[in-house]
Amino acid sequence: MRFVRFEKDGKALLGVREDRQVRILGGETLESLLTRGVDLGDYAQSIRGGERVASEGLTFLPPLQRPPKIICVGLNFADHTSESKYEQPDYPTLFLRVHTSLIAHEQAMVRPAVSDSLGLDFEGEIAVVLGKGGRHISKANALKHVAGYALFNDGSVREYQFKTPQWTVGKNFDGTGAFGPDLVTADELPPGAKGLRLETRLNGEIVQSASTDEMVFDVESLISIISVAITLEPGDVIVSGTPSGIGWARTPKLLMKAGDVCEVSVEKIGTLRNVIVDEAVG
Repeated sequence: MRFVRFEKDGKALLGVREDRQVRILGGETLESLLTRGVDLGDYAQSIRGGERVASEGLTFLPPLQRPPKIICVGLNFADHTSESKYEQPDYPTLFLRVHTSLIAHEQAMVRPAVSDSLGLDFEGEIAVVLGKGGRHISKANALKHVAGYALFNDGSVREYQFKTPQWTVGKNFDGTGAFGPDLVTADELPPGAKGLRLETRLNGEIVQSASTDEMVFDVESLISIISVAITLEPGDVIVSGTPSGIGWARTPKLLMKAGDVCEVSVEKIGTLRNVIVDEAVG
């Protein structure tokens, strides 16, 4: 199933896609449902006769507005590690995003006014949404903890990312973390979202393209490794890493500017689209 959050008549609603329509399920959030241990498929089927609205033209919201944690994985494709001039680490490179950085499908991605490079970099990724939490989760059982998958564009303000050895600030500017549009339940995809083509397009041109099989650490490994240190919770999001092709690594650099359109697509999941705007100051 494909769950979406959207705004209608000033209210945030949860729905499930059915062909070109969305059947409204109500106002409960995915975070709440997952925390309560609700099976998302059963929940959607239990609500009959809900109002349907056309999916085209909806004002989307991120699938989860306030995930308990957003854990991002850097350097998880070897070609991207190489273009970034790092040695490939033998342990996942982890950093956190905050929920206030999140934006939805078709919402503007904001180029910060303080960005000296007059640009903002793209990073197309798959987001893993957990349905069950835990600690010391075995790799063999890790995929049982996945509720579903979504798309993510980890918009990065590179000058701020590299001001210090910690990447946090450059990865957390408001309006730079595009997330959505759908949460696709795990049963709709290959286990661990393996073997899927991930592409990023800037103004219609493919700038990133790779198979999820190329991840250095696959989804089950990430869940297991992270859970050694951190108690994972229902609704946590793991943003699993980007392939090569980032704008910062190119000569000349290819960075997003106002008016650009960036799309992240993964087969069987869909497309996440955002237009770039300049931050309004004053």
